[in-house]
Amino acid sequence: MFNTKQILTTEQQMIDFGTELAKSAFLGRRTKNPIRVIELIGDVGTGKTTITKGVAKHLKIADEITSPSFTISKHYEIPDGKELVHYDFYRLGDPGLMSEDLYENLSDPSKIVILEWADSVASVLPPNHVTIYINMNDDGSRTVMATIEKGKRWNYI
Repeated sequence: MFNTKQILTTEQQMIDFGTELAKSAFLGRRTKNPIRVIELIGDVGTGKTTITKGVAKHLKIADEITSPSFTISKHYEIPDGKELVHYDFYRLGDPGLMSEDLYENLSDPSKIVILEWADSVASVLPPNHVTIYINMNDDGSRTVMATIEKGKRWNYI
């Protein structure tokens, strides 16, 4: 069972969290209404891209996962013909054309979307997305909590 609140102390634990998240959310599976959107909330350096690496591991993506901070978005092929799209809106106060790109990817059932710094596009996120809150603790560990459906606690899917 996927634990929705965890204290993580290593990079590998962050990757494992992303992998378990993807398994529990049925990401990439052909279910009636799979969770396809993950919003990552946390300060710079808390491990948002590291969690994305874990999701990509579960999806069997061979490419190295890197932060899209400077490119705004990165696309990764999933072996089953789908695609992971990873956004970082940190530098965009107004997403402009990127909000249209995001909307197209959110509307496409073959896309799994992960967003960092999504405040400026929150209005277009589907209600059944997972939100992951990451807080850096004084000792360097991270407290990670998952929620779904606009703030309702997510116990297990």
